[in-house]
Amino acid sequence: MVIEKLRKLYDPADGQMRMVGLMSGSGSNLRKILEFERQLKDEHGQSPFKMVAIFSNRKHSNAVDIAVDYDLPAIVRGIKRFYIERDKPLSDMITREEYDQETVRALAPYEATVAVFGGYMSVATKVLRNAFLGVNVHPADLSILDDAGQRKYTGDDAVRDALLAGEPCLRSSTHIIEEEVDGGQLLMISRPLEVDYETTPLGSDGIIQVMADACQEELKEVGDWDIFPKTLLYLAEGRYAINEDGVLHFDGKSILNGLKLEVDEKWMV
Repeated sequence: MVIEKLRKLYDPADGQMRMVGLMSGSGSNLRKILEFERQLKDEHGQSPFKMVAIFSNRKHSNAVDIAVDYDLPAIVRGIKRFYIERDKPLSDMITREEYDQETVRALAPYEATVAVFGGYMSVATKVLRNAFLGVNVHPADLSILDDAGQRKYTGDDAVRDALLAGEPCLRSSTHIIEEEVDGGQLLMISRPLEVDYETTPLGSDGIIQVMADACQEELKEVGDWDIFPKTLLYLAEGRYAINEDGVLHFDGKSILNGLKLEVDEKWMV
């Protein structure tokens, strides 16, 4: 009998998992993670993970407010200003690597190994990916594929695209940050949020967008705020691992499409 060799994505033998939170806007996902960290400490006396700093690439985000509320350092580096000073378009990825290099240097003193992408609206170059194990949440079921075998609902319009396709329910997914945007290996998929097309029929672009925005807000509660903190807990506990072929495992069993929660499963055990 061949015993499969697995490597934990994070080994709790290394101590408490130190994380930096990356954000661009409201930071609501980071707040929920920080609330969960406090809850774990209140209930168990400690948390296996710790947010050690907040980083934002936008001046007018809520990064400083969150940092003050949770007594954390905040680093804000406006990415648009960075590009303007170099007279480069935001699409220039060489400049993006330079920006990420400076970001990694700014975060180095906090000795984090994991980066939590809580609404971070910039593509992570290899510089950032190599410095941290990145974990992201996306407002769609990333296990759904199109006819070409590609992930069907990626990008900023994922919820809108799922509604236009008539999906009966919406889900959120947590995944590892990899080179392809929204293309990383899946960690967890949330419980479904059923869509009521009869009450709000999709009649025009305006109605579609209004419905998409409303569904995305509701999905935060059913999806993002449920699975993102728990994914990080499982990661810190050493329950996620990878084999020599790069296949993710959870508690020793392969998960090609992540852990998928059903209606009555808020937390996995």
